Amino acid sequence: MSTKKDLRIGIIGTGFMGRTHSNGYSQVSHFFPELQYKPVLKAVCSRNPEKVQAFADQWGYESIETDWKALIARDDIDAVDICTPNDSHAEIAIAAAEAGKMVLCEKPLARTVAEAQQMVDAIDKAGVANTVWYNYRRLPAVTLAKQIIDSGKLGKIFHYRANFLQDWTISADVPQGGTGTWRMDVEAAGSGVTGDLLAHCIDTAMWLNGSITDVSAVTETFVKERMHAVTGKVQPVGIDDACIFHCHFENGSLGLFESTRYARGHKALYTFEINGEHASIRWDLHDLNRLEYFDHRDEGIVRGWRSIHVTDGDQPYMNKWWVPGLGIGYEHSFIHQVADFLKSLETGEPCSPTFQDALETQKVCEAVLESAASRSWKETGIGATVSQEA
Repeated sequence: MSTKKDLRIGIIGTGFMGRTHSNGYSQVSHFFPELQYKPVLKAVCSRNPEKVQAFADQWGYESIETDWKALIARDDIDAVDICTPNDSHAEIAIAAAEAGKMVLCEKPLARTVAEAQQMVDAIDKAGVANTVWYNYRRLPAVTLAKQIIDSGKLGKIFHYRANFLQDWTISADVPQGGTGTWRMDVEAAGSGVTGDLLAHCIDTAMWLNGSITDVSAVTETFVKERMHAVTGKVQPVGIDDACIFHCHFENGSLGLFESTRYARGHKALYTFEINGEHASIRWDLHDLNRLEYFDHRDEGIVRGWRSIHVTDGDQPYMNKWWVPGLGIGYEHSFIHQVADFLKSLETGEPCSPTFQDALETQKVCEAVLESAASRSWKETGIGATVSQEA
């Protein structure tokens, strides 16, 4: 007889992230059998009855809802997972917390710092378990980078640089708003590449390298007007198509970040490099099972960049998967986040990034946008408060 505890999941949203999260819940118990909690796909919610039923049938959810308020009101839901556009994150999360539900929320936490703060306050008041799906932390090579940095092998950090490049909005015919292109609508998204792509870079950077204290940014909107998919009217575009910024970290290092949806030939190029006193590391999402490492303390005649294939059982998460040499993929980062969340319920420790951690990322994003608008340096106001826990 199983002694596992059911964690009854209610997920809101059936898009791209709804799929990745559902896969995580479906797979985690197969590969992390020691966990005390087991996800149960209790209900999925979306406004279109036919689509949500098809999603439920595909992923094995027991029931459907077409009103998220009805899902939150159910007694048979323990945790609410928010996979909706950014403009509904705050309302749903606050309501779920007030109902005593655990809350898992897609990134970015909200559209603004003010919204994010309200969410943090509601979570804190309710005392419910929470996490935000900044999934790239859970790729083994990125987690290994964290372990290397924390070991002190790099020494004093001087530089952190990252980029996240795409090319899917170059055509002026791409609409804003609607189901497929809500990220182009400032009312739904809050911002463009800053909240969508740079938020990932910022979260990873502060996890690896500590707090960002101030920023100086430039943004650009290359196509000034687009048709709105819902109204059919051509109207001004309010999101940023591209953003570059540099910054200071609390530890004295300098940061350089770039993101755009106008880099022809790049679908999802996410890279980071960290240069320290003794060593450097770099990583590329397109080769996600490898971490590159350079150590100046190596003997001169063999000194150079080495490529670490992160597939051995003593490397982060990899003892749960295949034999050494066989890689894993993007979807595994979500399985790992589910596993870490379930483990946190056993231990009582927070599952980072928490809502509070994601609020710090939101503060940096907002400072970036304010800096670009004012053409001046902006302080983030977060100091050394951001959590660097695993």
